Amino acid sequence: MRLDKYLKVSRIIKRRTVANDACDAARIAVNGRTVKASYQVKVGDEIEVSFGGRSLRVRVKDVREQVGKNDADTLYEVIDEQ
Repeated sequence: MRLDKYLKVSRIIKRRTVANDACDAARIAVNGRTVKASYQVKVGDEIEVSFGGRSLRVRVKDVREQVGKNDADTLYEVIDEQ
């Protein structure tokens, strides 16, 4: 699954276009390196998202095309939040 879609499905970022823009602005890193929105997310990847002055780092636990709003946080585990 593409990174921008994963960020939207997992509800880390609310809209796919916003996730795509964040990737273009180099605010998203996977496993320590900046990647494009087309990056294929795999279980075990560590994603770091920078929101202005805040930062969120998560580890991918599952990759699914669809998930309910209440179960979105089961797709990842938070490693660090600043």
